Amino acid sequence: MPQEKKKSFTKRSLPPEVKLAVQVCLAKKAEDLCVLDLSGLSSFTDYFLVMHGNSSRQNAAVAEGLESELKKAGTRPLSVEGRETEDWILLDYGFFVAHVFSPKAREHYSLEKLWGDAPRLDY
Repeated sequence: MPQEKKKSFTKRSLPPEVKLAVQVCLAKKAEDLCVLDLSGLSSFTDYFLVMHGNSSRQNAAVAEGLESELKKAGTRPLSVEGRETEDWILLDYGFFVAHVFSPKAREHYSLEKLWGDAPRLDY
């Protein structure tokens, strides 16, 4: 049986919803955004979007902008967590999860290190 060829992980190969999510987050000035490809490593999602804002207000604006723009495109989150503190807002879209951190929370949880063997795209 021929081995299935794994698609290369590039900015062009991202699903349209993930591309839109990246564009929206960057437009809201999310910082140090990266996309981790977890498709071969995780059973619960294919991609993580990891970023931070410089204030709780900015984190909320990034999360709200993301939810609003994806809703217009017909994609709604399965769940949203962290709106109360805005230190770490998580938007779970099933096949991708967006994490909007404060710089301190991002450093503390260090998802990029935890998933260090995942292919990564930086923006």
